Amino acid sequence: MKINGTLINYYFHCKRQFWLHGNRINLEDNSEDVRIGKILHELKSEGKKNTEISIDNVKIDKITDEYLVEIKKSDADIEAVKWQVILYLKILKDKGIERKGKIEFEEKNKQNKKILYVELTEELEKELEKLKIDMEKLMESEMPPKTYEVKKCKKCAYYEYCYV
Repeated sequence: MKINGTLINYYFHCKRQFWLHGNRINLEDNSEDVRIGKILHELKSEGKKNTEISIDNVKIDKITDEYLVEIKKSDADIEAVKWQVILYLKILKDKGIERKGKIEFEEKNKQNKKILYVELTEELEKELEKLKIDMEKLMESEMPPKTYEVKKCKKCAYYEYCYV
């Protein structure tokens, strides 16, 4: 199984969402939040070069001379997006392209955008390899993890699948 940015993000966000999406149960086409995210990416990249680059099985929002840039509409799950960027940095490094990571959070109703910087280290690369093994084990399980309803579940594209 090839881990992509969406899967690693979901792994940190919700193990059940990770399993469902990884096993091709995709309910995101009905999600307003997913549509907003896609529109945000389209607006940010309109008329600009070096935006939304596909490499292997991932789509990188933007690459500059110094940074791999990931754009998110919210900083609701920083750990998830941080590992998404670490995965992208590792994929680029394996192809001989060294960059730093830059995450831009385009918060609605806020004038200043929040920016987080990430650098790929040997320690993070080792952690990433361990994470990939854990993700593969979870994906191979016959059933998805059990539900546990928390506040963020109500906005999830999989909410109806899990709770209705």
